[in-house]
Amino acid sequence: MKTRIIAQSDPIAADATLEIIRSGGVVAVPTDTVYGIACAVDNPDAIKQLYLIKERDALKAIPVLVGTHRQSENLATDFSKAANKLAERFWPGALTIIVEKNPVLPAELTIYPTVGLRMPDYAWLLELMQACGPLAATSANISGAPSPATAEEVLAQLDGRVELVIDGGRCEGGIPSTVVDCSQSQINILREGGISAEDILKTVSLN
Repeated sequence: MKTRIIAQSDPIAADATLEIIRSGGVVAVPTDTVYGIACAVDNPDAIKQLYLIKERDALKAIPVLVGTHRQSENLATDFSKAANKLAERFWPGALTIIVEKNPVLPAELTIYPTVGLRMPDYAWLLELMQACGPLAATSANISGAPSPATAEEVLAQLDGRVELVIDGGRCEGGIPSTVVDCSQSQINILREGGISAEDILKTVSLN
């Protein structure tokens, strides 16, 4: 496979990305944290490709990016009070919220009864998802390797593995999202990233 590179500023960038996603392909795109690889959330074969591209353990679930709060509601069976507080405070932003998943989601996405959702603070990507729907997405690196902050860093690891890389320059965040499990009665901070654990706990404790 030959990997194409298109500048995000190119007028054809969005249409080229949508064409690949809708045809069951995988693309690499910039976000507000790091570059990610993404595909349609309802395409099992494309999700399998994400795992192959990353050489990712099947025991590690694939998170989902959403473009609107309505999309997140459709992907979950229930949003807890804590999840709603965190989404209202930190979305769009560097926060992944784990909730009980809607059973219609492909089993390939995650073997668990939960799913991680995030709304990126990245206008181009939000607009894209308003056109194509939520995206199964994970960092654009081989598992265990550094997460890429530039298109060049994506190519260094994934050249020939993905159909398209959208070059949006250096990602401003540069660090992965914070991950909070809100699927139980008590929240559990699984990874501290772009948002501090202190800010998470303060938000959840607010009346």
